[in-house]
Amino acid sequence: MTASTTAFGDRLASVFAEFGRLCVGIDPHPHLLREWGLEESGGGARDFGLRVVDAAAGRAGIVKPQVAFFERFGAAGYAALEDVLASARAAGLLVIADAKRGDIGTTVEAYAQAWLTPGSPLEADAMTIAAFQGVGSIAEPMALAEASGKGLFVLAATSNPEAELIQRAVLPVENGSARTVSRAIIEDVKAFNEAQSAHPFGSIGVVIGATLDLSRFGIDTGSPAGFNPPPVLAPGFGHQGAALSAARSIFGSYAPATIVSESRAILAAGPERIAEVVGVRAEQVRAELGAEIG
Repeated sequence: MTASTTAFGDRLASVFAEFGRLCVGIDPHPHLLREWGLEESGGGARDFGLRVVDAAAGRAGIVKPQVAFFERFGAAGYAALEDVLASARAAGLLVIADAKRGDIGTTVEAYAQAWLTPGSPLEADAMTIAAFQGVGSIAEPMALAEASGKGLFVLAATSNPEAELIQRAVLPVENGSARTVSRAIIEDVKAFNEAQSAHPFGSIGVVIGATLDLSRFGIDTGSPAGFNPPPVLAPGFGHQGAALSAARSIFGSYAPATIVSESRAILAAGPERIAEVVGVRAEQVRAELGAEIG
């Protein structure tokens, strides 16, 4: 299959302009399957995912299937996920596969090929990825994303408390500047994006939790986000407690590139009300953050 002729950053900007910044999670938790009257099986996960896709289509622009909740059902779960991914992309939604893969060499390259190759059964528009073996370890996935019109979201500052000591750890001083692990990941991503041709956003983004005090992680949100700024996938709104009204103050110069990711707070509405809740929340996010891209 041929790669997309439209860069991921251009497509993301178009989604922002038409639908705003809301990303709806597709997380078939066991308790949600029960509450939705669905079997705890690959078939139940498929029905759940397709209903969320139907609810999001035309109301929000981005969905994020949580891969783990599908793969726990083995082959049946992956078959279900393939159907959900294909349905979401056919509905015109931008799909972020929340796979959080990470490794080195040909192994991490194979992960990227699975999720980012046009025509792959698991094809998504972007995937989440870990780079705590060094951003250099994901050089091949970054190159594949750029060449294929796809995106990556690299874990940089996550909201789980046990990650804080690692992500705030200070690396040896280079060029007179000490950097935390989180800051180093963000700056390495920015450097990659800035080496590419101009787009509203770079192909490589970062994951930054909205519940964090980013200054504690050494992340500078006051300086300009730079050329081809990295899009920010921001979990933590809704169920986890981050206030949408605080999004601009939390992310500062990165706010125009921020995707508001919500899952449980929306999915808890149930199958009868989820479309209504997605529509309302999408408008709330648009009202708070607008559609500007810079």
